[in-house]
Amino acid sequence: MATDTTLDTPRGTTVPRSSRAVEAGLDALDTAAVPGARRSVGRVLVRSVMPPVVFLAALVGVWQAVYLAKVKPTYALPGPATVWQTFLDTVQDGRAAEAVWTSVSRGAVGFAMSLVIGTLLGLAMWSSRWLRAAVGPIVSGLQSLPSVAWVPAAIIWFQLSDAAIYTVVLLGAVPSIANGLLTGFRQVPPLFDRVGRVLGLSAPGRVRYVLLPAALPGYLGGLRQGWAFAWRSLMAAELITYSPTLGQGLGQLLDIGRELSQMSLVITSIALILIVGVAIELLVFAPLERRVLQTRGLTTGR
Repeated sequence: MATDTTLDTPRGTTVPRSSRAVEAGLDALDTAAVPGARRSVGRVLVRSVMPPVVFLAALVGVWQAVYLAKVKPTYALPGPATVWQTFLDTVQDGRAAEAVWTSVSRGAVGFAMSLVIGTLLGLAMWSSRWLRAAVGPIVSGLQSLPSVAWVPAAIIWFQLSDAAIYTVVLLGAVPSIANGLLTGFRQVPPLFDRVGRVLGLSAPGRVRYVLLPAALPGYLGGLRQGWAFAWRSLMAAELITYSPTLGQGLGQLLDIGRELSQMSLVITSIALILIVGVAIELLVFAPLERRVLQTRGLTTGR
């Protein structure tokens, strides 16, 4: 016997049962994605916190085993306990806080300048095909150039000063931000720009209200990469441009450990550099990216 494949509606029209089933399935998906279905705190800890903790514990265990096996002399490879004591001493005497504050403040100022210059450069390259063809390969080449290569030139130009450090940071971060903005613009469907023209928006208006919001995910990726380049460039500059008048950043603290042949201080400095980098990623860029994706419906927020 044939089955009824239609449903009566209040207006007397009919709707296929298959369409109604599809709508019900979509409603179920929307219901499953509501914030109330978030993961529990315990599950978040197990999935997000436990893996790095377990990995670090295993890494320290291997380190201790290599130390006990005396693969390297103790002055070249101190044990975890020695490094931990040096870390505590550096924190207690204030050197860690001073170095972190000096480097983070420099990084923030340098990244802010890179953000402005890189964004303007990206907008200029996008608006001019000739400029994009002329400058684009150079910007991409600068992005692949190691930042430490600029340190000798910056020292000759600006001596041992903050200007030399900021120059290295800018040359390391600006190309990544500019290329990130261009990548974001290329990912915007051409239809968006045509809609802006139909609505009567000028070129700056289309960039402000159409292209930039649509290109935000790609632009954010460029900002994240720009910060990574800025941080690495800053460490390279601080490591080489050491001067008592500049203050003691993390790079200078690392160089002090090298000059004193104090490997525990070297490892402590590396650990502090890594901690700051991970903290900026987790506290700034990861939440920002998650929010941008959520507002565009690219993630359920769970």
